[in-house]
Amino acid sequence: MAASSSSLARVSDQAPSDDDVRRAMELLFFAYRDFIAEPDNLLTELEFGRAHHRVIHFVGRNPGITVSELLAILKITKQSLGRVLGQLVEQGIVRQDPGARDKRHRHLTLTEEGRALELRVSADQRKRITEAFATVGPDAVAGFERVLRSMILDPADLARLDRAK
Repeated sequence: MAASSSSLARVSDQAPSDDDVRRAMELLFFAYRDFIAEPDNLLTELEFGRAHHRVIHFVGRNPGITVSELLAILKITKQSLGRVLGQLVEQGIVRQDPGARDKRHRHLTLTEEGRALELRVSADQRKRITEAFATVGPDAVAGFERVLRSMILDPADLARLDRAK
């Protein structure tokens, strides 16, 4: 759980035990496996994978995002993004528009079909999170966000999250 200690205010002087840390790792593994299962199944039917899912999600959350901004978020190669993005454009899920000031910049948005797909693919995930938050209550939700934010290494990612609020 790799955030710098200077960026975190310690709640307790007592460090978690190795068993606590390993249990948290297992919880993250099982939660992620179950969290991604339904979208994986839906995307497989369309011959898409998790990379497609991430592009659909981040383009949907950031209409007009440039290819370079998307590369910075996903931390994948231009070649990998090009393959995935090409498929999504070809299938009518994502639209690419040249920049108003710089025609070399490509701005990405979901098409109407893309927005419908994003809603369909994320429906189970949104339901799981909504139900979990309702079950654990607002204090736990805030704690959950603090834990996840403390695990994010790139300050630019935290800044993007803060701008999206």
